[in-house]
Amino acid sequence: MPSVTHSLTEESDPYCLPPARAADLLARAPWQRFATIGDSLSAGIGDPSPGYASLGWPARVADILRRISPGLTYLNLAEIGATTTRTLRTQLDRLSDFGPDIVHVPCGANDLFRADPDYAAIATALKQVFELAAGTGAQLTTFTLGRAFVVPRYPDWSERVRQVNDITRGLAADYDAVLVDMWDHPVNDRPDLLSQDRIHFAAMGQAVMATEMVKGLAGLLNAEGRRQ
Repeated sequence: MPSVTHSLTEESDPYCLPPARAADLLARAPWQRFATIGDSLSAGIGDPSPGYASLGWPARVADILRRISPGLTYLNLAEIGATTTRTLRTQLDRLSDFGPDIVHVPCGANDLFRADPDYAAIATALKQVFELAAGTGAQLTTFTLGRAFVVPRYPDWSERVRQVNDITRGLAADYDAVLVDMWDHPVNDRPDLLSQDRIHFAAMGQAVMATEMVKGLAGLLNAEGRRQ
């Protein structure tokens, strides 16, 4: 049975880092221009959670990076409901014009909202997004979808998510993206994780995703430091 989490706050949540600690982990971060593209997951959409700041994960990460580089510029191009092909059509030119040095790219969630998803087409479109984003010279980041994200009208939803997550994992490896794998993160077991729409992580989940992104970026910086 999932544990009751209503008494948690951002300060007591074991899966959240205090901002000062997060900034310490990224103390050597070189990034000055942070952008996100894609859908509502990339946008950081979610309902409030008692005890947590009402901020999406990308705004949280931008705030952490500004502690290190006060002049950091943050641009969120993500659009609610965007499919991968819509992302390609409406966001990539603006991303290129922005000239990012770190970019968060989507993982195909909205491509699954159809009777019969075409996984080959999803893989092709996502590869284009990764390739064009990487073409800016930026460090890429991405998520996999969590298992708490369930759409009852599709009985095979979990299998759909597994397939698109596998595509995302492969592309992340191909393009040296920082992958935050949320599929089986323990936060998925919290009964108050999701917003009222039962799709998007509420502020609690946004805080956890931001922490996991900071940890992923810190791992990248540490690996680079060991190679120098």
